[in-house]
Amino acid sequence: MINQEQLQELLAYNSDGRQVVSIYLDTDSTLESIEAIKLRVRGMLKEAQLNQVEEVETIEKYLDHSYDWGKPGLAMFANHDGTFFRAYPTAVSFRNRLRLGQRPYVKPLAHLLDHYAHFGVILVDRVGSRFFEYHLGELQASSGFMGEDVQKIKKGGGSSAVGMRGGGGGSRHEEELVQRNLRDSATAANDFFQNRPVRRLFLGGTAETVAQFRELLPKKLQSCLAGTFSIAMNAGEHEVRRQTLALLAEANAERENKLVDKLVDLHASGGNAVVGLDDTLQAISDKRVQNLIISDGFRAPGYVHEESGFVVANLARSPMADHELLDVEDVVDAAVAHTITQGGHVEIIADNPELEAAGRIGAILRY
Repeated sequence: MINQEQLQELLAYNSDGRQVVSIYLDTDSTLESIEAIKLRVRGMLKEAQLNQVEEVETIEKYLDHSYDWGKPGLAMFANHDGTFFRAYPTAVSFRNRLRLGQRPYVKPLAHLLDHYAHFGVILVDRVGSRFFEYHLGELQASSGFMGEDVQKIKKGGGSSAVGMRGGGGGSRHEEELVQRNLRDSATAANDFFQNRPVRRLFLGGTAETVAQFRELLPKKLQSCLAGTFSIAMNAGEHEVRRQTLALLAEANAERENKLVDKLVDLHASGGNAVVGLDDTLQAISDKRVQNLIISDGFRAPGYVHEESGFVVANLARSPMADHELLDVEDVVDAAVAHTITQGGHVEIIADNPELEAAGRIGAILRY
């Protein structure tokens, strides 16, 4: 599983002018046979018409002998006659793609680290609860709480309260017991998540129980709530993760749409935002970018000055002489690398008409 330090290593990698092979794969062997996936990879490498035989051999050898095929996603980077090779299996699948450039292509990894980092799940019913901590789609820790069993008292079956007839007293006792169990579950949930860096939280169970439980959670956990879903308390962890990843994708899509709306509104009102390639690259060069927002798949040629972090697509806007700049096939990827290095966030957003109309790239600025 990749971390921020490994991403920084990729960003800082010096290829000495050679082409870096970056390949992202959907390696879910439950949907497609391993041999079919390997055949697809060979086709991707052949279609790219690579002259780097050692890199191709290193990638194919890793798939044949080292990869355990237990994860649905895989990112690989190879260069320098096979002496530089990095492979990062992930619990979230990638869209199949291959890129060649003078630096590792990191946009999908930046997307993974931003969208799937540190989320939690709570399953709850009238008796107890289960807690799960995930990072990048992988289970990090789990625990649970079991309260006092709730015995249903049949209507008209007597009362446990003095002076009451029928089932009223039993019903009241039952509900008091359920509320106590839910309160204790909320306390146990707070204890479990208190020192865990959870950014988003999902609640699973029946609609009625989840609605009661969420009101009992501490404000800090309530502020992380990103969705609810229906699931049996005894569901397997694999099913919990599957449903939560689907919810996470929906929550991220909603968040992305709001972020694009904010970008467009800020720009229209003259606020701290820019849209379009030229103005966005200028903001990156000025180290002003807080959130870089890019349409998935957007690429453009341009120029970079590595020492200063200057990036530009239009030479007419460059204060530097042509010979001081390095030609790159994808200046957008360079922009991503510089933004991350400067401590900014990168959002890769697919199928958003507003972002497409704004030039497929923009940024919310620090100042």
